[in-house]
Amino acid sequence: MTAETLPARLLPASAPDALPPYRDLIDLDGWSPRDLSALIARAAWFREALGDPKRRFETLRGQTMVTLFYENSTRTRVSFERAGRLLGADVFSVAAASSSVTKGESLRDTIETLQALGATIIVVRSSQSGAPDVIARHLRGAVLNAGDGWRGHPTQALLDLFTIMRRLGPLAGRKAVILGDILHSRVARSNLWSLTAMGAEVVLCAPPTLMAPDVVAAYTTRPVPGTGATRRITVEPRIEAALAGADVVMALRLQKERQQAGLLPSIREYSQRWGLTPERLALANPGALVMHPGPMNEGVEIAPEVAHSEAAVIEEQVTNGVATRMAALEMIARARAWA
Repeated sequence: MTAETLPARLLPASAPDALPPYRDLIDLDGWSPRDLSALIARAAWFREALGDPKRRFETLRGQTMVTLFYENSTRTRVSFERAGRLLGADVFSVAAASSSVTKGESLRDTIETLQALGATIIVVRSSQSGAPDVIARHLRGAVLNAGDGWRGHPTQALLDLFTIMRRLGPLAGRKAVILGDILHSRVARSNLWSLTAMGAEVVLCAPPTLMAPDVVAAYTTRPVPGTGATRRITVEPRIEAALAGADVVMALRLQKERQQAGLLPSIREYSQRWGLTPERLALANPGALVMHPGPMNEGVEIAPEVAHSEAAVIEEQVTNGVATRMAALEMIARARAWA
């Protein structure tokens, strides 16, 4: 299967009515395999439809979407803004550094101000876990989580799932390795919900100081909604053992402040012991995918020759982000009877 070939099973007839009935997108812990499959199918439809530059969508016509980012972002913010515009919304961006937040304005006051100015959709990124929940309690419109603290990054996990299924098909029986700073990664946490719900075995590999000690129990005690299946998650600190037989390897960005916090002896030692190199990737299954949520520290968590190899689907993840976020926005619009 080539990168440009979409399996027929991911291409239903245009079926937005099959989307999950979620009015907001906070995280994926309650999503069933059916929910995930429906969203991914719709993202696949949008991915194909975007190949026609004359195609126009009116799903969010009359809606005002605000991207409220308390943290810097390029990929997530731009792809959300492009997705909103493609669906016909009026889109505005608010950066906390240039807003009244710098004067002490609370999150609630900010949301009430934006709502008074006509915002019906708020896409938020915050360093505070739970910020999207707070917004959902005070906003009459919809909220989509673009990353909150260490808790979750659901649209990243959805676009990752889309990218994997677009290349590999069903995930039952597949092995996915998440490699790097598990402790501080909201990307890893949301991916654990989605990948295990779709039947993948997930192996977490990290230095002991960057491994969340209770992460396995936190997920495996929550059966998959809709099926009751047990989630398959294991921890393997030895990178060679973790990568053996992998179908997907997702490297996480190592934030250099972790060394300053005393969690790592040195960046160099981390790269030597846990960096994804061509030699280590060779232990994975033939055709294994290499992923990264970005931005990358090439030469730290991932070698440049791996990041730019044929196995890497990192640029494809970015491209798929627009279609996936269009599907997520359409989902909340239908649930709220805007579409």
